[in-house]
Amino acid sequence: MAAGCVQLSRPLCSQILASVDTLLFDCDGVLWRGESPIPGAVQLINRLQEQGKRVFFLTNNSTKSRQMYGEKLRALGFQARPEQVFGTAPCSALYLRQEARLRGSVYLIGGATLRGELQTQGIACSGSGPGPELTPGPGPTQVWAAEPLDPAVGAVLVGFDEHFTYMKLCRATRYLQNPACIFLATNTDTLLPLEGGGVPGTGCLVKAIEAASNRTAHVIGKPSTFMLECMVKEHGINPSRTVMVGDRLDTDILMGSNCGLRTILTLTGVSTLEEARAHQESNSPDRHKLVPSFYVESVADLLPALD
Repeated sequence: MAAGCVQLSRPLCSQILASVDTLLFDCDGVLWRGESPIPGAVQLINRLQEQGKRVFFLTNNSTKSRQMYGEKLRALGFQARPEQVFGTAPCSALYLRQEARLRGSVYLIGGATLRGELQTQGIACSGSGPGPELTPGPGPTQVWAAEPLDPAVGAVLVGFDEHFTYMKLCRATRYLQNPACIFLATNTDTLLPLEGGGVPGTGCLVKAIEAASNRTAHVIGKPSTFMLECMVKEHGINPSRTVMVGDRLDTDILMGSNCGLRTILTLTGVSTLEEARAHQESNSPDRHKLVPSFYVESVADLLPALD
C-alpha cells in the first residue's frame, strides 16, 4: 500500500503550514463552486497571506485570462492579484514562444482568451471561432481533403472550443501530418463539472485529434509540470516548501506528485476519498502518484491551524 492519504488533524496541519512558504490552490471545487465560495475559503486565503504565506491559483481553464480570474477572486472576497493566477492560456503562449521557440503561426482550436494570449506574445494564429462556411463542391469530405493549408503554420494548439467541428478536426490532422508541426494541448480534462451535471471538456477534443493524427499532444496544464516551472521562474518559489491543494486526483494531485510536492485533497469537488484509497491499495506505481499526501473535508479545515 502506498503511503499518504492521511487526514489532517489540527496539530498535523499546524506542522505542515509551518513547513511551507507557498500554497498552490486549484479553484473550482476547492475555493468555490459555481459563483459561490466554499464556506471558510475566503477567510483561509486571506489569513494565509496576512501571515506571510505566498498563495497562487492554478487552473486548467483556457477560456479565462489571469485578469478575469483576478476579478472573480476579488469579487468573491479573496485577496488576489492577476499575477498570482497561472492558467493554461498564458502558459501555452509562453511555452510556444520560450520553450518551443516557434517559428511561424498557430492553428488554434480554442476561444478568444487563448487567441488573445497568443497575440500578446506576438504569435499569429488562425482557426479560432465558428470558421468559414463550406463552399459548394463535390462533397464535404473531398472539400475538406483538398482545402489549401497555410504553409506558415508551425503548431496546432488545442484548448476548449465550443465551435469544434469535423472540419477543424480534419484541418488540425492535416497540419499534424507534418512531423515538424508542434502539437500542444492546454489540458486533457475530459469532463467539465457543472451544477446539475457535466459537459465534455478539452480532453475529448484532444483525444479526437490524437486518434486522427496518430500523434500525442504535449500538455501544458495539470498534471504537467510546466505551470510550476513557470512559477519557479517568475516568482522563485521553492518546491520543497510548497504544497498543492486540489479536488481532482488526476490533475491536481498527480501534478503535485509529478513535481515532487506534498499534496492535500479536499473533498468538496470531483474526487472522493474512496477513489484515493483505491489508488493507495493498488499495486501500480502509476496509481500511487494519484494518492494525496493528506486530505481534508474542506479547505476550511485548515483555518484552525492559523489561530
